[in-house]
Amino acid sequence: MREIPVSEVAQTIRDLCIETNTCLRDDHLSALRKARESEESPLGREVLERLLENADVSCAEGVAFCQDTGYAVFFVELGQEVRFTGGEIGEAINEGVRRGYDEGYLRKSIIKSPVERTNTGDNTPAIVYYDIVPGESLEITALVKGAGCDNMSALKMLTPAEGVEGMKKFIVETIEKAGPNASPPLTVGIGMGGPFEKAAMLAKKALTRTSGEPSHEPGIAALERELLEEINATGIGPAGYGGTETALCVHIESFPTHIAAFPVAVNLDCHSHRTRKAVL
Repeated sequence: MREIPVSEVAQTIRDLCIETNTCLRDDHLSALRKARESEESPLGREVLERLLENADVSCAEGVAFCQDTGYAVFFVELGQEVRFTGGEIGEAINEGVRRGYDEGYLRKSIIKSPVERTNTGDNTPAIVYYDIVPGESLEITALVKGAGCDNMSALKMLTPAEGVEGMKKFIVETIEKAGPNASPPLTVGIGMGGPFEKAAMLAKKALTRTSGEPSHEPGIAALERELLEEINATGIGPAGYGGTETALCVHIESFPTHIAAFPVAVNLDCHSHRTRKAVL
């Protein structure tokens, strides 16, 4: 049995909040550079150039890449042989968010409820998904999720008869409807299967994969490539100014589902694609 002090968890979360908001991951920067070289529109290339310049400045100066510092979302893989000391992990995560958003001078965007729209003042509560796994490790993946792209996301309960073609149509239509409002070039997370809520969670988790990393399932990987081509054929382009690079990558996560169901969720992430991982 391995013991981890919750103070270590809080410090890790604090650091993740700041680093994720200020320094884009190398794989995403590589995706932006590749898009800059591939983009056929001069205006689209200019947008991508400015995004890369912004990324350099934000990381070097330690300031937020985007003013919308979003929901603090965490995917926690918790080894079953881990025991926390000195407190409770959920509160430690929220304490880390409080410190990170305060000490990192990050905008606090969370309100108490959709009806009672009073700011909580510290960007808590965090959104946390736990998976219990074998072993003594603790892996925490942070995803900073702004509301502009989240507002353009969608979920649909397709019928099995609508199938893959219906799924593809729904995804492309969702992105066409979003247009410039989701701040392309996008990272597109797709969740398929499970009941209603599982599809949505999978779509969000899909965003944390290495940018452009294909699914380990050949059929799903082929579908990712097909969808990326169809999405980029819409011509929305960087920042919605027109072009060939509307999305940088499409990531699909699949899960078993009911014989009478075909749930599909699309979670869009904007050009400020901010995710980072820590292992304790």
